[in-house]
Amino acid sequence: MRGSNLDRITLAHGGGGAKTERLIRDVFQRHLKDPILREMDDGALLEEGLVFSTDSFVVNPLVFPGGDIGRLAVSGTVNDLAVMGAEPRYLSLGFILEEGLEVSLLERIVKSIGETGAEAGVRIVAGDTKVVERGKADGLFVNSSGIGKLILHPPPRRERLEPGDLILINGPLGLHGMAILLARGELGLEAEVESDVAPLWSLIKPLLSPGIGIKFMRDPTRGGLAAVLNEAAEGMNFGIRIWEEALPITEEVEAICEVLGFDPLQLPNEGKVLIFAKREGAEEILEKMRDHPLGREAAVIGEVIGEHPGKVLLKTRASTHRIVEPPLGELLPRIC
Repeated sequence: MRGSNLDRITLAHGGGGAKTERLIRDVFQRHLKDPILREMDDGALLEEGLVFSTDSFVVNPLVFPGGDIGRLAVSGTVNDLAVMGAEPRYLSLGFILEEGLEVSLLERIVKSIGETGAEAGVRIVAGDTKVVERGKADGLFVNSSGIGKLILHPPPRRERLEPGDLILINGPLGLHGMAILLARGELGLEAEVESDVAPLWSLIKPLLSPGIGIKFMRDPTRGGLAAVLNEAAEGMNFGIRIWEEALPITEEVEAICEVLGFDPLQLPNEGKVLIFAKREGAEEILEKMRDHPLGREAAVIGEVIGEHPGKVLLKTRASTHRIVEPPLGELLPRIC
């Protein structure tokens, strides 16, 4: 395309890492110049405290341990609104159906959508359906858009971060990515790993009380923890340090990552929220998260530091440090 060095789209451009960022910057942001879009948040903060978000889901397989594309579509949009400090209110859904899709499977997925919407407390108020030829859509693609009402003031922004702030997460990393990988059965590996896909509003809402000190939130989906932390630090006058010994990673995920050479920090999650907060409020946030079923294994995993501006460091168990790079490409295609 004229004006950029990009010739063809590859799967790597959908991975949530450096190539995704370059695609957005060189193609979309170059032509779509709205200042709200330029913020590149998980949701767009509009007038009168409304937050709008949209996402598309192309997961393969459509049903996997712990969830399905319907639960994924609702949870993904609900969570994008929630990490903006907004109460999710309304969703719309667009379905691209492939010729030959079993109606019983579609009905199962739509039922899951209804159940997940009720769990999240959102209303599904609009939708659209299109059908494409056999072989064009992996069975089913779903777009989900949502509107929420901002209740956290001021809204969470990375510009509010400063050295001394702590970083928390509500549970183990990489479960969704690993569950999808194993469900595909392409590598001959077997393990009991379920996706963490879940709507997080009921977990996040009690944390938004005035004075608790939340400054920034993200859900580490595509590109995992590594992508989100690098997005938070990029171009800023602070650095970020996480502690290897504090990272919640299950034995199953860690073992398979070692066998395959994957970095668990880059695996997608669909039921995790990363919270940056004042140090004085971190203990209260941790206690409230651990009181919720989706936060039983919540942990403080790092801090914002005054050194190494724009960089993310991992302090290893051996007390050495290494730089945490954002994913360069697509670790696992069609994962969410």
